[in-house]
Amino acid sequence: MVTYKYSAMSPDGAKVNGVIEAIDEFAAVERIKATCPIVLSISEVKSADPNSILNMEIGSKKVDPKALSVMCSQFSTILTAGVDVATCMEMIAGQTEDKKLKKMLSNAAKDVAQGNSIALSMQKNCEGLPVTFIETVRAGELSGTLEDSFKTLQTYFERNYQLKQKIKSALSYPMFVVVVAVVVVIVVMVKVVPTLTMVFGEMGGELPFITRLLISISNFFTKWWVVMALVLVLGYLGFKFWTRTEQGKDQWGRALLKMPVLGKINVFSGSADFAATMAALLSAGLPVTDALTVTGKTLDNYVYSVETMKLSDKVQTGVKLGDAMRAAEVYPQTLTEMTAIGENTGELEKTLKTVGDYYSNEANYAMTQAISKLEPTLLVFLAAFAGFIVLAIYMPMFTMYNLF
Repeated sequence: MVTYKYSAMSPDGAKVNGVIEAIDEFAAVERIKATCPIVLSISEVKSADPNSILNMEIGSKKVDPKALSVMCSQFSTILTAGVDVATCMEMIAGQTEDKKLKKMLSNAAKDVAQGNSIALSMQKNCEGLPVTFIETVRAGELSGTLEDSFKTLQTYFERNYQLKQKIKSALSYPMFVVVVAVVVVIVVMVKVVPTLTMVFGEMGGELPFITRLLISISNFFTKWWVVMALVLVLGYLGFKFWTRTEQGKDQWGRALLKMPVLGKINVFSGSADFAATMAALLSAGLPVTDALTVTGKTLDNYVYSVETMKLSDKVQTGVKLGDAMRAAEVYPQTLTEMTAIGENTGELEKTLKTVGDYYSNEANYAMTQAISKLEPTLLVFLAAFAGFIVLAIYMPMFTMYNLF
């Protein structure tokens, strides 16, 4: 909701000044004209700077997928009971524990209560909602199947949440091992080895090659760690700048699809997202061209995103979706052929749901396999590093006592 101050002329010719809330200036003028036929002036009341520290919201603007799934389930259940949308929003806002979502729904409920579109109200007030949610609600609102749209969204966001949880759970142990290994390396190179170097210097004699190598590595880290940190920071910033350019985003997107192990996972995940999002949007009543445009905006990989939006233009000119996907040459063959079959048989939505489940399972399996190979690799690396440290430290002692 936006607050406006206005000056208007009442039916009896008296000048009236006031403040009014509306979704936009046009809606505000319409409400003012209901009591004052002549609007003399209207202007938006500027609120406090949203970028100031006092008004800044901590954290990401995106809404948690789990909270979205629960909200969609509540919408579907309450709307099926015959409750109007504005009241439904207020009820859900009162029940949700997500403060960000609570605020969004409360503001959107006020707009809907004034007769504004549900999708438009959510789009204006619910900044963190994904485009898939907005467009599905818009399609359900226009087709009169809003309850079914929310039910479809519940399944869609629940699937996304479960997939992310599986990935987080699978990566938690390897990430923990990597963090511990990095900390140990830093401590050994910066603190332990310099101390041992002093001890070995006092002992005299020629040190074994492996010990001299460890000392050289430690001296390098101790002397150049600032430069190394600076290079890493500059490299990261350069990479972020490069991936913001059109050429960089395209090249990085294609590289992600061709990596030895991660490439297969990215292909499966992108295909699963494409199929699942398309199925959800088609189920809500969106035409194929609009569903392709919205799906393209939601895909993480830039190559898939751009090519999917291009599909919408080709389909709009009369090209079949399957043929357009074959011509793009970026989608996996199974996805392309199954989409073409579903299109030819008139079962595109059902086929895409099946394909989405298939690629989701394949992505999970590929991720599990990759992590199962990563864990022993990390352990071997840590064992080799620990053995290197032990030999470098104890060999001079063995040499000194003629035990080696």
